Amino acid sequence: MATQDRISRLAQQIGDRLQNASHTPEDIQKGVQQVMRGAFDRLELVSREDFDILMDVLQRTRSRVEALERQVANLEASIDAAQATQAPAMEAEAQATPAPAEPAKKAPKPRATKATKDATGINPDLGE
Repeated sequence: MATQDRISRLAQQIGDRLQNASHTPEDIQKGVQQVMRGAFDRLELVSREDFDILMDVLQRTRSRVEALERQVANLEASIDAAQATQAPAMEAEAQATPAPAEPAKKAPKPRATKATKDATGINPDLGE
């Protein structure tokens, strides 16, 4: 619908400019050019040169993305292959080496109480 509205407005503006047939052909041409320029500016069109430049940039970007996708796929494949060869070796190593024994826990040091006094009547741990 918006395109139809734009075209209708453009036709109306051109018709308004052409109604005065008393103008010279150059004046009519200038008026139509002004209307057309205004319509094209509102449509946000780009020049063919800008379009070609952007298409070139897009093609180069697309080729770089495809190259990076291939590189990532190759790296993933090499990682998968490396993991596949390391997995059996790691399993064999785990079976060959015994699990380390847990270190023996030290018995807690007995706490001195007031009842534990030596022959002198002084508790050596408490300094009494």
